[in-house]
Amino acid sequence: MSMIRTALPLILVTSVLTGCAGLQKTDWPLCAAGGVLTGAAIGAFQTASVAAGLGGAVGVMAGAYCWAHGDGDDDGDGVLNSVDKCPDTPKGTKVDATGCPIVPPAPEPVAPVVLPKEEVITIRDVHFEFNKATLTPSDKQQLDMVATKLKTEAPNVQMHVSGHTDSVGSDAYNQKLSEKRAHSVTDYLVGAGIPRSAFVSVEGDGESRPVADNKTADGRALNRRVEIKLNR
Repeated sequence: MSMIRTALPLILVTSVLTGCAGLQKTDWPLCAAGGVLTGAAIGAFQTASVAAGLGGAVGVMAGAYCWAHGDGDDDGDGVLNSVDKCPDTPKGTKVDATGCPIVPPAPEPVAPVVLPKEEVITIRDVHFEFNKATLTPSDKQQLDMVATKLKTEAPNVQMHVSGHTDSVGSDAYNQKLSEKRAHSVTDYLVGAGIPRSAFVSVEGDGESRPVADNKTADGRALNRRVEIKLNR
């Protein structure tokens, strides 16, 4: 009988503490109450004074144990309640070590593309038909690509078109030819959807503004060109 009196209190205390381990910290009064009841049960095997002492001691032990070991994760975010500063985080939310939602960094602002106030589009591969200002099929194909760019620019820019020739032929002849070529390019671009009002000037400069040596075939090819100057 003495062995039962000795062992039973230990079994009851262990049972209470084990049960308390699964409770939350806010439930520690339940642990304490369980300890008191356990003390009463122990009293059945002890004297009244011993029962009272054990009941109080077990109650205190149960409450303390629950506070020390009873922790949980009510919102299921992987952070224990005792350190969770955001205890009501919605399920599935990524949280930091304190249980609060991780705020993604703000995206870096994209710097606007600053276009130069003045830009010159040089069209060198527009050769026209021999001794004419008529555009060839390959010329038109290239101008279609230029038109695509200019359509986005047209509402905000002023365009100046100038035609140029090499030095072969008289100055007067080359002047007229450069003017015809400048107008041919402008007319094609207008037909491709560029407002005519966007073209501030259309002129020919003849052979007066070479960009390469007219003594070589390659140089003369570079001089036969049409330029479109954009002023933003």
